Amino acid sequence: MPKVFNTAAICIPQEHYMVNLDSRVREIKKLVDAGKYFTINRARQYGKTTTLRALYRNLMKDYYVVSLDFQTFGSAEFETESRFANSFADSILEEFERRHREFPKKMEESLENLRRKISERPLNENFTLRSLFGYLSDLCASADKPIVLMIDEVDSASNNQVFLDFLAQLRAQYIDRDIQPAFQSVILAGVYDVKNLKRKLRPEEEHKYNSPWNIAAEFTVDMSFSKEEIAGMLEEYEADYHTGMNINDMAQWLYNYTSGYPFLVSRLCQLMDERISQEESYPSLSDVWTKKGFEEAVRMLLSEKNTLFESLFNKLKDYPELNQTIQTILFTGKSIAYNADETSIDIATMFGFVKNQNGKVVIANRIFETRLYNYYLSTVEMQSKDIYDKSLLDKNQFVMNGHLNMELILERFVVHFHDIYGDRDEKFIEKEGRKYFLLYLRPIINGVGNYYIEAETRDQRRTDVIVDYLGELYIIELKIWHGEEYNRQGEEQLVDYLNSYHLDKGYMVTFSFNQKKEIGVRQVEVDSKTIIEAVV
Repeated sequence: MPKVFNTAAICIPQEHYMVNLDSRVREIKKLVDAGKYFTINRARQYGKTTTLRALYRNLMKDYYVVSLDFQTFGSAEFETESRFANSFADSILEEFERRHREFPKKMEESLENLRRKISERPLNENFTLRSLFGYLSDLCASADKPIVLMIDEVDSASNNQVFLDFLAQLRAQYIDRDIQPAFQSVILAGVYDVKNLKRKLRPEEEHKYNSPWNIAAEFTVDMSFSKEEIAGMLEEYEADYHTGMNINDMAQWLYNYTSGYPFLVSRLCQLMDERISQEESYPSLSDVWTKKGFEEAVRMLLSEKNTLFESLFNKLKDYPELNQTIQTILFTGKSIAYNADETSIDIATMFGFVKNQNGKVVIANRIFETRLYNYYLSTVEMQSKDIYDKSLLDKNQFVMNGHLNMELILERFVVHFHDIYGDRDEKFIEKEGRKYFLLYLRPIINGVGNYYIEAETRDQRRTDVIVDYLGELYIIELKIWHGEEYNRQGEEQLVDYLNSYHLDKGYMVTFSFNQKKEIGVRQVEVDSKTIIEAVV
């Protein structure tokens, strides 16, 4: 069977196109070799399980590796300490029997002692976590190679006192490892950072930070895909199919839109390989693996339902403070300093919504940003706005011979915004102006074009919107009026931006509070560039 791109569960090198994980596995192994206990906490579908599997294969020659998944433990197994201890011990024994065949005599005796203990009937309620770790210590002492414990999906059991007691035993074993045998390394993987675990012990209590996992070493390995790693994956695909794609360009586009988020990179490639290749307008793979094919994949991804997007939007419903922070970033242009101690920022980072960029909070990647804009602009509340209705009525007049008439879009937006919101105060315009422009723009390009916000230029005074409509780029600067001098600076900044994109025409929408403003659209020439300026 030929290899395919995979976005479901673990990636297998023999079956799937995937980036080379060797460098990050080597970095993680350094922590294992140093005897560290640590957590790999990354957002959903960030390649944690695939990385653990690659690490497992790497460690096998030097260590006994026990790899568990807490998703396979039912809720009943966390009801009591003894039930968990028996289930955990049983899983340990299964791993040794399945993965490792021959053991030294002393180690075989230790395994048999544990096997005999959990086979006692009725279930031994005196088999506590403390007893379990006594047997595990004996096992570590008798082993001819150090033992590494890896537990995936560890946070699936996090809101549970038995799990906290289990962490406490791991911590105690780590602290006493100089006087009694212990695991060489313990690796816990999940979305939530169990170092900051919040547990409501009784219904009447507030959530409290009480995780005993404060012995964990810092995990700083970058698990996102670099442009070079993406290119390596594409080279393997190209060797099989000879599409003639420009690998460097394709890798750059994939990275620009995803910032290396593993699921998003693989899903875009998967859409091109499996879906777009079946469309009549792309008769061969050489047509698919182009800028046009890539842009079609982006449109498909932004419109589909998948497990990653569903998980993200569920988090917005579950965490109101997260929801408010994301909307503030998207619509106000307000610069938020990155502070990991602030709850909403910590949550947004943990779930993969945002990242720290030069000390500021920014949305993690273009795909997330556009999908979030679409989510907020598609609510019943937003689509009941008068400006949205006007867009739906106007939309058919804006496309001529496959080209978007952006100047006409600005003209109509100015008229509608002034008619509907012209009597609103400065605070309303500053807070809502940019949101309503995007609300007006989205139905016009929806299903045909893409748009995203340029993170480098977003602030409270200025935001650059990049529209890609059938391969043609339109750069629109949205800004708040702060006088003639600031307006001239805005024109110069837009010219610089047009130069970087090799474009001759740009657009500017100014939300002005000046009572003497001249509402309307005009054309100006700045440094041989044409700028269409709209004043609202």
